[in-house]
Amino acid sequence: MTTVIILALGIYALKAAGPMLLGDRTLPRSLGFAATMLPAALLTALVVVATVGGDKAYQIDARIAGVVAAGIALWRRAPFLVAVVAAAAVTAAARAAGWS
Repeated sequence: MTTVIILALGIYALKAAGPMLLGDRTLPRSLGFAATMLPAALLTALVVVATVGGDKAYQIDARIAGVVAAGIALWRRAPFLVAVVAAAAVTAAARAAGWS
């Protein structure tokens, strides 16, 4: 329990350090662009690893169809909840059709 509290305090200190060190200054343009794009890149990497990552091998299964369905829904500007439901429905249909 002590470890969790210490780690939580450390995380909050790191999060507070940025605004405290920068104050009212703005980031340089190139660094601001990188900071803006970083969450999307990290989320994309997380989705890819969770979808096709396996034990030292790629796993191509029904999850791919769900991710594609969500990608198409978001590309067509559907609300996020619609994209999640579409991904779940397509994944379930693909699994019912015999995809692992």
